[in-house]
Amino acid sequence: MTILDGRKTSNDIKNEIKAEVDKMKADGEKVPHLAAVIVGNDGASLTYVGSKVRACERVGFESTMVRMSNTTSEIELLDKIEELNQDDDIDGFIIQLPLPPQINTQKILMAVNPDKDVDGFHPTNFGKMALDMSTFIPATPFGILELLDRYGVETKGKHTVVIGRSHIVGRPMSILMGRKGFPGNSTVTLTHSHTKNITQITSQADIIISALGVPNFLKAEMVKDDAIIIDVGITRVADDSEKGYYITGDVDFENVSKKASYITPVPGGVGPMTIAMLLKNTLLAREQHRK
Repeated sequence: MTILDGRKTSNDIKNEIKAEVDKMKADGEKVPHLAAVIVGNDGASLTYVGSKVRACERVGFESTMVRMSNTTSEIELLDKIEELNQDDDIDGFIIQLPLPPQINTQKILMAVNPDKDVDGFHPTNFGKMALDMSTFIPATPFGILELLDRYGVETKGKHTVVIGRSHIVGRPMSILMGRKGFPGNSTVTLTHSHTKNITQITSQADIIISALGVPNFLKAEMVKDDAIIIDVGITRVADDSEKGYYITGDVDFENVSKKASYITPVPGGVGPMTIAMLLKNTLLAREQHRK
């Protein structure tokens, strides 16, 4: 069994990006600039945006955190997005989700200029991805592809089962794993909360990508020998420890890992890859704007 080590791989990617940024600086070029908009005081969101800002510093990017209050109106947020769309100094920006209830998330994501949509959430970019055109791939699916690529995990002709159909992970993964090329060319089954006999389906899978958010959902009896397991879930589960919780994924790692050929741990698997690929998308945005 091989651990697909997201921490090590993401560090490798950040080092590669830093080398490119160092060259840009040496050549007197503008370095990539990523902005993050956060509305409200959600603890997890603040932590996540903080880690993105630190990652930017590490690779030599410029970064801007735009903090707006919990009472921000939809119009105010749309005005801020338009300001970022028009700012030539900013190569890419993200809107940290979730947004407060008074704001229509779909309307906000639609307002982002697709050329600066480094999260890959805009319908223009999603459509290009579905048509195998060059575009920004959402950071988590992009990270999974990169892990499979760098570990040389064969996907051609394999049966891939995706658990969960979110627009951020499940749906794009189902499209990407079925595309022509590597990683891809697999036969994909997309499962969700209305899927019947899910164990029957997962037990036939060569590759399982679980993005459900249900702790320890995927058990050893649901997995065949030598399956490749990608665990996108990350949940805080309360316990009696000093912290008061532990972090776990969708997969019963202890038991499933005994049967798997490759598996991502939680934490340290897909999570670190997401930020690395957001940086990669921002670098791609800078290169496009330079051209």
